[in-house]
Amino acid sequence: MTGSSPEYRPGAYREAAAHSLRETPMVRDSVGSATRTFDSLRAHAYADVESDRWRDWARDVKGHALTHLDQYLEQAERSLVRNGVHVHWAATAEDVHRVIAKVVETHGVRTVVKSKSMLSEELDVNAHLESLGVRPVETDLGEYIIQLLDEPPSHIVGPAIHRSLDDCRVLFHERLGTPLDSEPDELAAAARAALREDFLSADLGISGGNFLAADTGTVALIENEGNIRLTTSVPRVHVALVGIEKVVPRFEDLAGLLQLTARAATGQPIGLFVSLIQGPRTGDEVDGPEEVHVVLVDNGRTTLFEDDVAWEALRCVRCGACLNICPVYRQTGGHAYGWTYSGPIGAIISPGLLGLDRALPLPHASSLCGACTDVCPVRIPIPELLIHWRERTVDEGRNSTAERLGMKAYAGLAERPGAFSAAASALRWTPWRAAGRALPVLSGWVQERDAPSPSPRSFRDLWREGIE
Repeated sequence: MTGSSPEYRPGAYREAAAHSLRETPMVRDSVGSATRTFDSLRAHAYADVESDRWRDWARDVKGHALTHLDQYLEQAERSLVRNGVHVHWAATAEDVHRVIAKVVETHGVRTVVKSKSMLSEELDVNAHLESLGVRPVETDLGEYIIQLLDEPPSHIVGPAIHRSLDDCRVLFHERLGTPLDSEPDELAAAARAALREDFLSADLGISGGNFLAADTGTVALIENEGNIRLTTSVPRVHVALVGIEKVVPRFEDLAGLLQLTARAATGQPIGLFVSLIQGPRTGDEVDGPEEVHVVLVDNGRTTLFEDDVAWEALRCVRCGACLNICPVYRQTGGHAYGWTYSGPIGAIISPGLLGLDRALPLPHASSLCGACTDVCPVRIPIPELLIHWRERTVDEGRNSTAERLGMKAYAGLAERPGAFSAAASALRWTPWRAAGRALPVLSGWVQERDAPSPSPRSFRDLWREGIE
């Protein structure tokens, strides 16, 4: 890599994306290869079932749960308490941090093992644990790799897809002493051996939650490595961080949703491991935690839900299918988006969770091709929501001064046929690249594009001749 690294925040998306395209072509190669593989597997898995009917059903289940959210969250709390679970409500990340701090203090926690959880990334849980003098250990292989690299995840399902096999060989050679020519299975075995002691010695396991069944108080978790099973059953205490949008009405809904999520994410009929957490171990059980805490997290979700259009983004099951097919994401990878959630889904939930000011220009990081909606297992109309956030940007006056002046000037010309014709004639002979550099409203556009060669005659002239 050459040049300095760009700033990591949504507002710096343009600079970060340009840096990725210009300075890190290997990221594009790694991300493109991985996402094309994921998407091919998804397409094959969808073809094996009546995917349209299944996706309609999933959309309706999630939509019903969200439009009756208060009812199902209260039912979920009652069910969890009945199962012996400690339930906590967290409006903000700070509320989550206080819950974790209390658990750490009460149980004298020194080491935490964590399963992959985008919500824990969103809430900066690792940094909070470190501030408490606690060592967090990521146990998902991809998360383990990026923790060793001190990088954020690049993808919802595959956190380290931006890294090549050779990158991982070098990393494991330096940190775990494996040979530089190790095969992937050998690298995975080395990681398992290194993590085994952490599983056995950890005082606390932290997980996310793919779904929460309200009627039984069941937290459902899906994985392929077995690390979640260990994280939630070996330590004395388990804390599950669950976004309030993850609640579903019935236990029987889990069967369809878990299978559909796996098909959309990795092309599998179902994940290799499914854990259904209902509470701490009972007297006749030989394994499982002594104490279970479920933290129901808002952190901006209520604000997003209050938006009459954008609330549909809360149906997301975090499968990553929209990232895998997105032509924009494939070029830059996830880091350019500057926050936990990248790709098309990040562009529509970040404005709701962070606020539109902080999330701009992410809603513009799309060609609106619609491929993301074609693959979404819960049929989120992502292009419509992108347009919604763009409209909000203009309505609230958050677009640039140059853009506002440019559109105002265009509107003025469009209302005056003579002036519009004269301007169009002049533009046909304008050297666009030089003009673009001089005009703020066009400078970004011409940096990455070649303007088409203009026709020597206007459409109006040709139309007039055709009529005559």
